[in-house]
Amino acid sequence: MDEDLRNIVLGVLATGVSASLGWLTRTYLWRRGLHRKQAFFGLPGNAECLLVVNRESGGDRSVHRFDVFALLELSALIKDCGAQARILSHDQAHQGFGDRTEFCVGGPYSNRRMAAHLATLLPGVTVNVEVEPSPERGAFTIGTDSYRSEAGVCEYVILARLTAGEGGRPVFLFCGQRAITNQAATRYLARHHVELARRHRSGSFVLLLKVVNSQAYGPDVVELVADVTREARTVPAVAPAAT
Repeated sequence: MDEDLRNIVLGVLATGVSASLGWLTRTYLWRRGLHRKQAFFGLPGNAECLLVVNRESGGDRSVHRFDVFALLELSALIKDCGAQARILSHDQAHQGFGDRTEFCVGGPYSNRRMAAHLATLLPGVTVNVEVEPSPERGAFTIGTDSYRSEAGVCEYVILARLTAGEGGRPVFLFCGQRAITNQAATRYLARHHVELARRHRSGSFVLLLKVVNSQAYGPDVVELVADVTREARTVPAVAPAAT
């Protein structure tokens, strides 16, 4: 009887130790993953970040529903990091960058702050902002390559993480040819941030993504076209003047 009791006690102790070790291991892995996520997004616990949103084209004060969905995607990431978000319209964000993480959503035609970021941080990128309908409307030019959209079939979006300013906190850009592509880029970031953090050790990157057949698949089918960090951050050469 004493031998049986001892075996039972040892079994209970072994189970308790195993359970404790398992819990400690899971907690350690969860904390390590959280710290890496916070570092990638520049969002330590209780930090404040900015969500800068554009306005829907047409001159009204509303936000396009796909941009609202993009904000919801980002809000979930921010909440997971234990941080807080402050939402600002593009024409209210009169401040520099680097002190707080910023998520800027929308193309330069409807987001002044995006236009400023492209000019300052990505001089190798130009976006056709013509109002009149044409095949070149909304086209991206990155370096020497041009990317035109075919609405609902093939559209492009720039996803960038850039570190600049004295504080060193990153600026995330979601610059799409249509509002649905902005949401596609935020969803891509949410799904692949671990891989992106591992791949881009330097911290900054500029990716060109293609949204495939959004009229059928919405923002879910996204392909990585290229890493265009070097081209996007390089000031284009000025053509020599004719003599």
